[in-house]
Amino acid sequence: MRVLSVALTLLLAVPAYAEVTRVEITSRADMAFAGYERIMGRVFFAVDPSDPRNAVIADIDKAPRNAQGKVEFSADFYALRPTSGGNGAAVLEIVNRGSIRLVNRFGDDLLLQRGFTIVGVGWEFDLPAAGNDLLRIQAPAATDRGTPITGLVSAIFTVNQRTTRATVGDLVVYAPVDAAAADTTLTVRDALAEKGRAVPRGSFALSGQTVTMESGLEPGRIYELSYRAANPPVGGLGLASVRDFASWLRHAPDAVAPAKFVYAFGQSQSGRYLREFLYHGFNTDERDRQVFDAVWAHIAGAARVDINRRWSNPTAADGFVGPFPFADRAQRDPVTGATDGLLDNPRARRHQPKLVLTNSAVEYWIDAGRVAALTHTTPDGARDLTPGDNVRSYLASSAQHTPGAFPPAAGGPGQQRGNPVEDTYVLRALMVAMDGWAREGVAPPPSRHPRLADGTLVRADAVAFPAIPGVASPRTVRTAMRAANALVRNGAGAGAPLPLLVPQVDADGNDRAGIRVPEVAVPLATYTGWNFRNEAAGNTGRLLGNTGSYIPFARTKAEREQRGDPRPAIAERYRSREQYLALVRTAAEGLVRDRYMLQQDIDRVVQRAGAHWDVLMAPATSGPTSRSAPTHVGAGFRTGPSVR
Repeated sequence: MRVLSVALTLLLAVPAYAEVTRVEITSRADMAFAGYERIMGRVFFAVDPSDPRNAVIADIDKAPRNAQGKVEFSADFYALRPTSGGNGAAVLEIVNRGSIRLVNRFGDDLLLQRGFTIVGVGWEFDLPAAGNDLLRIQAPAATDRGTPITGLVSAIFTVNQRTTRATVGDLVVYAPVDAAAADTTLTVRDALAEKGRAVPRGSFALSGQTVTMESGLEPGRIYELSYRAANPPVGGLGLASVRDFASWLRHAPDAVAPAKFVYAFGQSQSGRYLREFLYHGFNTDERDRQVFDAVWAHIAGAARVDINRRWSNPTAADGFVGPFPFADRAQRDPVTGATDGLLDNPRARRHQPKLVLTNSAVEYWIDAGRVAALTHTTPDGARDLTPGDNVRSYLASSAQHTPGAFPPAAGGPGQQRGNPVEDTYVLRALMVAMDGWAREGVAPPPSRHPRLADGTLVRADAVAFPAIPGVASPRTVRTAMRAANALVRNGAGAGAPLPLLVPQVDADGNDRAGIRVPEVAVPLATYTGWNFRNEAAGNTGRLLGNTGSYIPFARTKAEREQRGDPRPAIAERYRSREQYLALVRTAAEGLVRDRYMLQQDIDRVVQRAGAHWDVLMAPATSGPTSRSAPTHVGAGFRTGPSVR
């Protein structure tokens, strides 16, 4: 294996390429996957704070400048590139909290087999100091004409068991100026939509980011910590780092991994980042060139990320996730009267990419304001929207935020076991389709998501979920509130309630609309996008973040009747294991025909379905829902090569 361990500085021969000023390559090695090499390093930038495309970055006017009047910063990067050949396209992974995950997410080396270059660059400043394998940005601090700036930072947190101490990781980069100051506060509430109640100042103490309360922090409740910090990083430069790194790859022939086509993929937090990136107009670089040909925001809902304000908190998963506008096309907001769109605004309109939005059922249900339905309805949730021709929207029916373990294990903080529905098959097919769309203009498969017009999208209190013994009704889930948006009048109606529209379900409780993978279309269980916290985790009326439910069917009619379960038993649905697997194969073939699954994945789907049948139909060992089972049955994908 060829390894370069000594740092190598590569100076660009032509400084006119984008805003990259130099690159340091710290390691270079051949990968186990033949024909690929891995490059790690650091990239340095300088941007013009007076350029209108950069002026939208909060506090960029307060960042230090070099002799040329530019703002300098740097970020870690990685690249997996073919040593020869390749397909000419690069997929830029928007790293999630600094972690490299893209190859594993698509499984079985699919991206490498198809010749993609895979890259990533740091964009987030608030990562923990420990863990040198994370990709970070080093952003300068804002000052008031050289004088340090101070202000209040805050973050919410929840504990899953009673404790006297909790460290608020979302604030790890913000050191308290004076932890004992009077403006250090702690509040508590039971739902995000509620106003927090102050915890008496004398009953808690703060050291660094660790809260201590001798009377105990209660599980399941929502605490919010606030204190005064100094030297706010110019976090919005994390939007420029991705823009300028991608533009450099696309337009500079001597870039570390040059590509003719460049796509962006972000999942969860990084999917929310991409929505923020597009809304603020960063798909156009300083030289008025398009950056990404295609952008894919996965499991982001209608949310964005808290990056572009003073004292921002991009790590946070709650609290800043549902600001207007929600949909790609401009809509009039009935709350503020403003008209705005994710892509249809003066900053973003000129260079719109092909945009793919994929969500699980969780992003419709979660009470933290991701409100995925608002990506394809009006802001009040009153009617369906037709997205632009450059947009596709898909629901992975009845799926969890990310697939849970299979077979699902008992225990954990949820009332039900986690949801194992495997959506990787769909993602693989859509990646192939997105590439063809951007490269050759071949339209991807049609959007598939729930709609008001056909009754597959309904208010949460109208969902027809069956009355299953031991399963709480989701009709009690409460809505979240809008977050602020400084670019829209009146803060975009921050604090106004968000409509909670969710997929309607069939008689089993599985989503009717969307892309129904075979384990949902030919079910052995009910799979949901919600799971309530259990008594040990506290606040049992609140949903468990990012988690769905797995509620298997009874094996036989007698077992079902004994439980009082209204859902037909497995033996009432299928004559035999062979018939069940034949139906699974037929369902998979239908998805292949419609281009929502790849032909090469059919056997994996059937194999997993057979393992699921064996788990549920094995003789009971200790109660009606216990089964003897293998320790783990995966989706049949290898994890892919490590990039660290």
